[in-house]
Parts: sequence; structure tokens; C-alpha cells
Amino acid sequence: MAPNTELTFSDRNDETGFINFFKTLPADDKSSIRVFCRGDYYSAHGQDAILVAQTVFRTLTALKYLGSSDPERGLASCTMSAVVFANFLRDALFTRGQKVDIYHSTGRNNWSVSKRASPGNLQDVEDLLSSSTNVDASPVVVAVKVSSKSDQKLVGVCFADASARALGVSEFVDNDLYSNLEALIIQLGAKELLLQFDEQGKDYDLKKVRAIADQCGLAITERKSADFSSRDIDQDLARLLAGDLPALLPQTSLKVAMSSAACLIKYLGLMTDSSNFGQYILYQHDLSQYMKLDSAAVRALNLMPGPRDGAKSMSLFGLLNKCKTSAGTRLLAQWLKQPLLDVEQITIRHDLVETFVNNVALRQAMQEEHLRAIPDLHRLAKKFQRGGANLEDVVRVYQTVVRLPELIETLQAVPDVNTAEILSKTYTTTFREFNESLQKLVDLVETTVDLEALDRHEFVIKPEFDEGLREARVKLDGLRESMSDEHVRVGDVLNMEPEKKLKLEDHQVHGWCFRLTRNDAMCIRSKSGFVEIATQKNGTHFTTPHLRELASEFADLTSAYAKLQSGLVKEVVTVACTYCGLLEKFGTVLAHLDVIVSFAHVSACAAGPYVRPTMHGMRTGGSTVLKAARHPCMEAQDDMTFIPNDVSLVRGASEFVIITGPNMGGKSTYIRQIGVIALMAQAGCFVPCDSAELSVFDSILARVGAGDSQLKGVSTFMAEMLETASILKTATSESLIVIDELGRGTSTYDGFGLAWAISRHMVTEIKCFALFATHFHELTVLADQYQQVQNLHVVAHVEDVKAAHKAQQERRQLSGKEITLLYKVEDGVSDQSFGIHVAELVRFPEKVVNMAKRKAEELEDLTGNNGNDGNPDRPTKCSKAEVKAGEDLLRTVLKQWRARIRDGADESKQEIMAKFKEVVSEWKDKLDANPFINEVLAL
Repeated sequence: MAPNTELTFSDRNDETGFINFFKTLPADDKSSIRVFCRGDYYSAHGQDAILVAQTVFRTLTALKYLGSSDPERGLASCTMSAVVFANFLRDALFTRGQKVDIYHSTGRNNWSVSKRASPGNLQDVEDLLSSSTNVDASPVVVAVKVSSKSDQKLVGVCFADASARALGVSEFVDNDLYSNLEALIIQLGAKELLLQFDEQGKDYDLKKVRAIADQCGLAITERKSADFSSRDIDQDLARLLAGDLPALLPQTSLKVAMSSAACLIKYLGLMTDSSNFGQYILYQHDLSQYMKLDSAAVRALNLMPGPRDGAKSMSLFGLLNKCKTSAGTRLLAQWLKQPLLDVEQITIRHDLVETFVNNVALRQAMQEEHLRAIPDLHRLAKKFQRGGANLEDVVRVYQTVVRLPELIETLQAVPDVNTAEILSKTYTTTFREFNESLQKLVDLVETTVDLEALDRHEFVIKPEFDEGLREARVKLDGLRESMSDEHVRVGDVLNMEPEKKLKLEDHQVHGWCFRLTRNDAMCIRSKSGFVEIATQKNGTHFTTPHLRELASEFADLTSAYAKLQSGLVKEVVTVACTYCGLLEKFGTVLAHLDVIVSFAHVSACAAGPYVRPTMHGMRTGGSTVLKAARHPCMEAQDDMTFIPNDVSLVRGASEFVIITGPNMGGKSTYIRQIGVIALMAQAGCFVPCDSAELSVFDSILARVGAGDSQLKGVSTFMAEMLETASILKTATSESLIVIDELGRGTSTYDGFGLAWAISRHMVTEIKCFALFATHFHELTVLADQYQQVQNLHVVAHVEDVKAAHKAQQERRQLSGKEITLLYKVEDGVSDQSFGIHVAELVRFPEKVVNMAKRKAEELEDLTGNNGNDGNPDRPTKCSKAEVKAGEDLLRTVLKQWRARIRDGADESKQEIMAKFKEVVSEWKDKLDANPFINEVLAL
């Protein structure tokens, strides 16, 4: 792929002047990209040009050099068409989290920033993004202020969603790891963080907040301390907010949050746009009304799609996203990051999903006939509010509203009374109210807009409203007929059937012209009277002198018609703008319906059965019991046969579950699928089980596969400890903790010691539900000490093949065992991990595998098998009680033997041994019955 536009200058001085101007700009900031608008195309220069060439065109040959052809001396430059730039802009903002400054010319060799965009602020570039692709991202920008007093950290947050005119605030006490702030960022789905600039670089709190932002993938924008001044906040809110005076709102008493609000208002430039005045609302976000998720849990549960995910079903969002509207897609992402805690609200969602699961025809009608045709009403409303709407936008709203009666009729047609009542409470009654409130808008459009012209993709006012419009319409219709006649004539000349082979089109660039496929276009080159315009992938565009004349006159008349109707169009758009608030509410209900139907579609059409879960509220002592549970994303992969497993998390019996077993045996999948199922249930979806009973969790916290971040000075072990420390400070008795290995980043003894202490703290202090997958088999002794600990293991079938392959065994020096992983989870402890078996599976060199086996056997002989009492050096598989009984028995035998030796006189060695055998024979039955003594004698 190469640039399709050449960067040109009027003369050499113009090129030199631009180079000199570019050199005066500040040094490149890796988090920001500069792009220059040059009319119908864009250019990037310097390091930004290299980035564009590498990411967009995939080759550095796309670069041109200004001032010199020598790459070392010239200024690297690259151009992009408007469509290519829009795609690049989207990728830069949403994938790489960068900021983009767009420059426009203000004179010869003078440029200034006209538009600024960041992942959380798309106001200046929404038209560019929506013109090329549907914007599904919901950009949320968050301003954070931390106030530390008496070892207490008070965090004030203000955030805004660019798709809705609302400011949210929250103020809460946090710990020194800022786990509450991390949970809030995830709940909001934030894209950008505004943070006070640390001039000295010594503010510990700012460093921690920055680390949280990095961990959650947020773009960070530093602002001056003065921007966080709340001196004028009351005055600003008085102009921005609709309704009550700010002084009467309880949110304004949150002083730290108001400082953040001042910064956010200034950053978004809300006070510089008068269309914002009186349009915003202020609300308080309650952190405790939704399940808390940490960033590790979001990654562990594959909540949102990652950059390397291939199939959509690789992530939970991709699997569940069968939404037909952009607003529904955004709401789904919000619901997955904000699982509910209120059982009544969860039940309402489950009732609605069950309704659409049981009514196939209703579900299909919603998806295929109604929701598919719904535009993004939130973005349309914002377009109206900002004064950028046109008649086409009014018509799009009209087309949505006129479908409402049919939508209402479909919902009312459900025969079951209970189902109809459930739908009526949430949707039918609300839609009926919207239909009545928007009826005047429908009447306005039908009265003023020429609806027949919509078939020709024309958005015009009816000609009856003005004599000039009527005359222009008559002439336009006449020109259309003349162009149709020319269409027929050219078809006869070229022997091409009109509409089937020969197309008459109103091209976006060339105006009215003809089009043939590139193969058919050969015929016009052998005939006179045809002017070839351009050849593209879809064919060759050409015209005739007569059509060119007609097209020119048609374009002039169309422009005149637009000028004549501009006043009427402005009035219609102004009236439609008064319905913005209603349209946003209407769009919210439609998005809610879209997500519910999407949940129902996935639940009904999944590879395996999805069931409605029974939910137990928090602090009710409820348990989580799943029958034949499956991982929804894993089972959705091609050529995947998933092995279901039961789950039982019962208070007082199996709160803390330790899972051992071979590598690749399914431990990680098992513990993660429980977290995914819990989150799905609290979001409102059915779950992949044969039956499901779930307790409501206030948080899902995870410690899985920590990777090192060398550039940030964070090692694997440090990342692991940071995540675990956050869990220990955040978790409550109502939390679900998922730990996939712990303590692997340090020495075996240190790692085991930490894993033991952390596990015991969770069992005795936090008392939450926890799933711990580990290769530290010594941890399993916790089940002997605490009744709420349960041991599980994943099953592997081990077959002795030494006899069958004796010659091969002797030649290869193998252990004579074949391992088959069954992916079943059962009670008890696994005594092996089969790590060397994994090495064999990935074709390690035979010598390396054999050497590993010999060394492993040597270490086993040296240290013995792992024990069950928490001491990794004790060579026994017996329980602590069996060991104690064996030791007491041996002590008794030895005491008796010693007493008999003392009673005698000087005895020979043979006589002493004879007395020992006498004592042993007296205790033989008990000695033989003790498993510990048998194990010692077998060594």
C-alpha cells in the first residue's frame, strides 16, 4: 500500500519555509502526533511520518524527504487521503492511546493547531471519525486529585463521557495502593487521565496514580496545578448545568472532586462553547453499587478484546456482542465493567433475557427488523446540540420514530400474559410515551420534507413551500429526464443494457457520469464522443458532452435549490434540536433492549446450554454451586470440545479451593471460568452450565501470570507482589479471588513461604471465596488444618508402557510412562506436575529431556517427596496425624528396647540385637499397620 496523494508546494521557497516552520515546533512527544491538513489530504513529518509509514503503509518507501533527497538531511514526510487519515486517527486514539494535533494553514508558512484529540476527548474530530467508520468507543476522560491528610488519602474524581452531556463526580478514601481508584477507572471504562504535573518528580501519590493509569492502559495528560483550582467552579457549574443552582446540589460539597471538576471543564473547553450552557447534568458515582474489578481480573477473565485476539469470541465482550446498534455495543461494554450487586436489579435483567430466550420469533424480529435500522441517537443528539446537524440528520431521526408503532406492536403481540407484563414494565409503556412525545416531530418532517426525494437520496424541503423552489424542482425533474434519455441513447450506441451494464451515477467527486466495468469499458475507447474520467476498482467512469452539460446545469440548480431552502432547513433543524434530551433517553432505552436481546441470542444459540442462574444476595451465607460449568470463550473456539466440570464453593466447607495437577491440565481454565460465569450472571446474562446457583460477589480480584515491565523497573516478582498486596487490602468476605500460581518469581522456599502465609491469611482473616491453582503441593496440608479449605486436582491418566516398548525404553532411557490429560477436576491432591512431559510435547531435544529426568530423580532421592504439613523438606506423603502416630510408636518401641538392655549385664552385640527383635515382634501388628513406618521402611 502506498500513499495516493503527492505532497506539493507552489515553489522551492514555499517548501523551505515549511521546513523552517516545522523546525520551530517543540521536540516530538511520543504520546502525541502532529498532522497537517492540506485540503483534501493530510501530511505528517519527521518521526510522525515514519510512524505513519510503518503503521499505515507498512513500508518506509512511502516516505518522501523535503529539502534534500538524503534521509539524513531531508525532512521525512508522508501523505494520507482523508479516508486513510480517518482510519489512522481511530487507530492512534483507540488502539495506541495517543493524542493527535491537527494543524491548519493560517497563511504562507504559518500553521496553527485547529483541532486536538485524545483518547478521552473526541469533540474536535467526531465528524472525521464518524464519516469513515462507526465509532463504538465511549471516550471517558477522568481528572484525579489526591489529598493526603493524617495518613488518609482522599481521592476526588470528575469524569465526562463525550457522547453524553453529563459530569460525574466521586470522592472516597483509598489505601496506599489506590485499589478503589483502579476499580473506578475500570468501572468507567476510562480512556484518558488528567493528572497534576509533578514538577519535582517526588510526589509519591502522583507516581502511584500514574502507575495505576499505566496498568489500566490510560493515556496520561499532565495539567498545571492551577487548573485544579476550584475558585470559579460554582460560577462555571451555574452556566453549564440545567435546572437547580449548583449550590443546592449535594455533589458540590465534595471539595476534592470539585477541584478535579475544574480541571476537566478547562481541559474540555466547555466554557468556550456556548452550546454547552444549561445542557449538562451533575451526578455522583457510587463506587459501591457495582462489582469491583482490578486490572489483573480484567486481563485474566479476557473481559475486553486484546490487540492479539483473532476471533471475536476470544474475549467475553466479543462473545456477547451480538448488538445491532452502536449505543448497544457501548452499553454492553459498560455492563461488563459494572456488574450489579443488587439482586433485584439482576433479577429484572434475567427476567428480560429469559423472555427473549423463550420467544424466538420475538428475538429475531427485534434483531433483524427493528434494532438493525436504528442509528446512533446519542451522537445525532450531540450533533444537533453542537449546531452541526443538517436535514439528513432530521430525516434519520424521523425514520427511527416512525418505526416505533411497529416496534410497540411487536412487543405487545406476545401471547403470554406474564411475558407481556415484563416487557411492558421496561419497554412497551416507555416506547408508547416516546411515540406520543415525538409525534409532533414526525408531523413537522412529513409536512416540510420531500419524502419522495429520499428514494433518490436527496434531502430537500418540499417545493410547495416557495415559488422559487417549485420552479427549480420542475427544472431539476426535467434535467433528470434528459439525463435518463441520454442514458438510453448511450446504451444503444454501446450496445450495453442500461442499469444492468451501463450505470448512470451521481459520483461524489465527478458528479453525474456513466460507469462500466473495466472490461466493458474497452468499447468506449474505439468510439468518438466519449470522455473517460477515471478508472477505479469498481469500473471506469466516463461522460459525453451532452451529459456533461446536463450535469453542470443540474449541479448549479441543486446549489441554487439548497440556497433557497437553507432558511427553511435551518428552522426545521432548530425545531428538531429541541427534542435532543428526549432522543437521548429514547436511545438509552433502545440500547438497553439491544443488550438484553444480545444476551438472549448468545444464551439461546451457544454451543452448549446456557441456564438462568439462581442468585443469592451478599451477606446471606449463599454458596456458589455450578453443575457442568464451561468456559464460554473456550468452548466457542473452532474444533474445541470442552470438558465441563462441577464447582462447589460452600461457606464453611469449600471457601478456599486449592487446585493441583499437571501443567496444561486445565487448572487455569477451571478457576478463570468460575470468575467469568460469576461476572456474566451479575451483568444479567445466562451462564454456560447445566444448572447454576451463585452468590453475589462484591469484587473479583486476580493474580495471574504477572509479566515483568523492565522499562518501568518492575520485575516479574515485584508485579506479582503488587497485585497480591492490592488483593489483600481490597478483598472482603464477599469477594472472589482467583490466583493462578504465586511465588514463582523467587526462590522455591521463599515462594512457598509467601504462598503459605498469603493463603492462610485469606482463610483465617479475609474469609472470602478463593481459587488457588498451584504447583506447591505442600499447600494442600491446609485442608487438614482448616475445614473451609478443599483440595481439588485435575486428572491425568498415567499408563506404564515399559513392557510394551522395552527395547525403545532401553534405547531412549525413558521412564516408561505415557500421560493423557483428561481435563476433569476431582477431589484430592495431585502428587505430580508432569512438567518434563510438557517439554516432551514441544519436542525438546531428547538429551535435554533425559538429563532433566535424571536430575529430577536425583533431587527426589535427596529431598524426598513433598510433605503435607507445610515443610517442603519432610520426606513423606502421610498426613500429620499418621506421622505423629508412627513417631510415637517408634518412640515406645525404642524405650522398651533400651529398658531391657539396662536390665542385663554386659551383653554382646548379637544379644542386644536379639532383644531388639523381641520388642519389634511384640509390636509387629501395630508397626505393620502404620503407613508412615511402612513408608520409612520402604526407602
